[in-house]
Amino acid sequence: MENPLFIAVIIGIVILFILYNHYFNSESIILRRLKKLPQNRVGSLRTNTFSKISGKALNINDPLTAPLSKRKCVFYKITIQQRVNSGKSSRWKTLIEKENIQDFFIEKNGERAIVLPVKVPRNYMDYLVTDKTTNSGTFNDPTPEFIKLLKFYNIDGETLFGFNKQLKYEEAIIEIGEQITVAGNVRWMDLETPIADYSYSSIVSLSGGDNDKKLIITDSPKAISEQRSF
Repeated sequence: MENPLFIAVIIGIVILFILYNHYFNSESIILRRLKKLPQNRVGSLRTNTFSKISGKALNINDPLTAPLSKRKCVFYKITIQQRVNSGKSSRWKTLIEKENIQDFFIEKNGERAIVLPVKVPRNYMDYLVTDKTTNSGTFNDPTPEFIKLLKFYNIDGETLFGFNKQLKYEEAIIEIGEQITVAGNVRWMDLETPIADYSYSSIVSLSGGDNDKKLIITDSPKAISEQRSF
């Protein structure tokens, strides 16, 4: 007979593991930080404060292009993984993990702020909703677009025996015009050169620093639904 105490301990450990992962995943961490900040109008932002804005993402220069879906965006993250076997178990091995981001506008009610992410050293933290996936397997041929992408990254989609490898692709982006939430250090900047469709001589910028002052970027709908107005 199974030991009831042993079973209870195992169940407890599993529950704690689930709760730990839920509390400390990137979306939960970002949502907790954003919830502490009041929602601001762009025009009301004050220099040297850490503030939050929700609005529409717009490109400043030529937008980025998402690798598989070819959607125009200001930020994308992709992963390509392969299912590999090890004895009696299997796991997903990450083959490619890539992201690209550019400076962009966030616009609300006709007012704009410029968001200034820096990749090295990284001054931002993010959570993007995965909204494009594709996969392949033994009885599941990859799409032509997926095959082209695999070739670009020098990934062979077939085994030595000609069967499809078990691969999956995930893509998350901030699309042009998408509703997002951003929080960062505020600074008003004088414009040395005019910006198209922007008639003012100065603009507010949001940037990041170290530790708890990193720029926060997310397209999670929960970040907008849980706003506090100011």
